[in-house]
Amino acid sequence: MGEQAKRQAGINPTDVVQHVKRYMGDASWRFDSESGAQYSPEEVSAIVLKRLKEDAELALGASVTDAVITVPAYFDDSRRIATKHAGQIAGLNVLRVLNEPTAAALSYGVENNSGGHVLVYDLGGGTFDVTILRIAGAEFEVVATDGDRNLGGFDFDNALMNYLNDELKKQGAPDSFEDVSLMVQLREQAEDVKKSLSTVPATNAYVTIHGRSYRVPVNRGIFDAQIAGLLRRTEEILEDVLQEAQLTWAHIDKVLLVGGSTRMPAVRQMLEKVTGKTPELGVNPDEAVALGAAIRAALESEPEEETIGFIGGRTAVEGLLGGPVRVKDVTSQALGAILFKYNTDEKINRIIIPRNSEVPAKHNREVYTRYDYQESILVTVTQGDDEDPEFVTIVGKGVLDMPIKYPKGAPLEYIYKYDVDQIINVEVIDVTANISLGTFQIDRVANLTQEQIEKANYKIGSMMIM
Repeated sequence: MGEQAKRQAGINPTDVVQHVKRYMGDASWRFDSESGAQYSPEEVSAIVLKRLKEDAELALGASVTDAVITVPAYFDDSRRIATKHAGQIAGLNVLRVLNEPTAAALSYGVENNSGGHVLVYDLGGGTFDVTILRIAGAEFEVVATDGDRNLGGFDFDNALMNYLNDELKKQGAPDSFEDVSLMVQLREQAEDVKKSLSTVPATNAYVTIHGRSYRVPVNRGIFDAQIAGLLRRTEEILEDVLQEAQLTWAHIDKVLLVGGSTRMPAVRQMLEKVTGKTPELGVNPDEAVALGAAIRAALESEPEEETIGFIGGRTAVEGLLGGPVRVKDVTSQALGAILFKYNTDEKINRIIIPRNSEVPAKHNREVYTRYDYQESILVTVTQGDDEDPEFVTIVGKGVLDMPIKYPKGAPLEYIYKYDVDQIINVEVIDVTANISLGTFQIDRVANLTQEQIEKANYKIGSMMIM
């Protein structure tokens, strides 16, 4: 893990996993190691968590059994459950899966004891999200959130790699993208240049290819030109979240930076230009989320429990914030159902719980039977905002019997409930008879079964992690 794995990537890149967060909740993704073993995203993530657990136990001199794990705010249901499963595989009791921006806001609230509307701009190595929260004393309310799981520092590195490769070819070097080892070397240089340009206005990339040394000078102006499109994408998401929150920039009191990639000067300049606010620089972008998770963990403890470390227990945190802490979150994705358009065979996704609804949420929608004397009803539950079923995710299905047989067009009511633990419950009401046809909990088709979790726990538990 860490630097050791990074160095290994230069020698044998096909045997190193990077940015596994992007694949969480993807039931089809597997990492094939050279030893022949396969690893799911949950297992790879569990390896990381197991190492963190061991490091924490070594530092504290005590056993670590519980954890609060943070995820990007826009993570959908399957990705959150996959994250929780990863913790279980690592041997942890996962107290809560917490949104990263909420965690950052918690740490900011404890350290600064200030309120208002806070915008959290979170640009990490592999993912990006924006969240607006309303802080009032010890109350933290998520107003709106959105993001892109395929946008992060890795993509900014890619943009710079393309530039460096083009410049090297102008000097007579071969195409680095056609040789895996050269590509790894190029990525390392791109990362170093990006980091250097966060503190100095200009630097150089040095590459050795087939015994010949090459130098490519890069300044901030060149770098900013390469990443302009990526930065514009984050700006678009900023504007979308502001609109979703029904606010203007004048309503935003503070801008928090989270994630190491926010150290790029272009990010801070863009935010200051767009928001009219200077980002808060007193919060460490690498540590804010972890501190917030520790605060959330302290709040999960009983008041009389003694906790190890600098945070203290629930009583200490509530004392700093001036009262019992309340965190109000929202749904990161819309929940809907696949239906047929009236008198057609065309399927359509109809939203039942809109995105950014306060959690816990309960919403309903009236639908109608499709056939005469229908004997059962199939409920297909989706996540996503698009009307086209091709562009949403099916998270589960349920079949309920209809004891009373009606002519087609009989009204039914779908009732969706979504709780703080990301559990989706569905109930269908026969409106004519005013009776419930039944309730079912979504069986998440994209996630591991309990048997698979137990097998993975045995597999990862015996592993020595370096």
